[in-house]
Amino acid sequence: MAKPATPFVLTPSDHATLQDWTQQESLAKRLGPRARILLTLADGFTPKEVCDQLHISPPVVFKWRKRFLEAGLEGLNDRPRSGQPRKLSSQKVKEILTLTTQRVPREATHWSVRLMAKYAAVTAWQVRQAWAASDFKPHHCKTLKISNDPHFADKLVDVVGLYLKPPDNAIVLSINEHTPVQPRDRTQSKLPFPANVYTAFDTLTCQAIGQLTQRRRTQALLAFFQHIDSAVSPELNLHVILDNSSAHKTPAIKQWLEQHSRFKLYVAPTSASWLNAVEDWLAQLERRAQYQGVFSSVAELKASIRQLLEVDNVLSAKPSHWIQTPEPLFSSVHKAVGDRQ
Repeated sequence: MAKPATPFVLTPSDHATLQDWTQQESLAKRLGPRARILLTLADGFTPKEVCDQLHISPPVVFKWRKRFLEAGLEGLNDRPRSGQPRKLSSQKVKEILTLTTQRVPREATHWSVRLMAKYAAVTAWQVRQAWAASDFKPHHCKTLKISNDPHFADKLVDVVGLYLKPPDNAIVLSINEHTPVQPRDRTQSKLPFPANVYTAFDTLTCQAIGQLTQRRRTQALLAFFQHIDSAVSPELNLHVILDNSSAHKTPAIKQWLEQHSRFKLYVAPTSASWLNAVEDWLAQLERRAQYQGVFSSVAELKASIRQLLEVDNVLSAKPSHWIQTPEPLFSSVHKAVGDRQ
């Protein structure tokens, strides 16, 4: 006659812990199944019935029951594997950090995990650990180009002033040209006739007016000003922020502006495109309309950009408010200058 199985009993504390493990998704692949085995045994089921209910083999049931009886809840954790894991010496960590900060790889403009692992003769995992410990992210660019514009301060105050307190009965538009936008079929290296995208970004509503053109810069900018003039209510004045290009200084543009007095231009400082609010929108344009797109013609590319403009204005544009005063921006620039010196 077979000896009756010894009842499997859990203390209330262990039962509560095991029950909690079965409900935690992060533990589902490791401790969760082991906890279910013990909880089912504690409910009075035999090992064979546990196997049938949980669809596991008898050795698995006996293994985790034995481990629990020997070491309690700690026995359910994985035991250390044989062999000692590779460790990074302080000298090797120093070598990785020195390479990261003082050298550039021959194969690229910056370090990647695989390149550093190759140069330092370590594993990719060890490179990640060394970089994470020092908060190094070589693929992230944290540089700031310092403007040498002699009128930087005045221009900064003017532009930020428009953002902080837009004039009454007026619209503040941030304008820039994204050029050239190249249609590309991934089976071909290049297609002819790149298109330029002019965008006027309403800094208050975050809606955009766009126009695609293949004309020369002065002609294209003049045509875009005319497009804005017809698209915006004639009752509103237009305060326009431009980058520091020469297109708006041509005689044709100057003459047109004299005839349309509601346009008032503000030029962003040299090497300070970060101050022009439309730049972020143009970056989104590149990510959302071009990076994954396949365009066999300029017409297809233009249709994609026009669709993005229409959809973005309806679904994504939300009113925004600039809150940064000029003083902290001056401090950041002065600090950057001091760090370089």
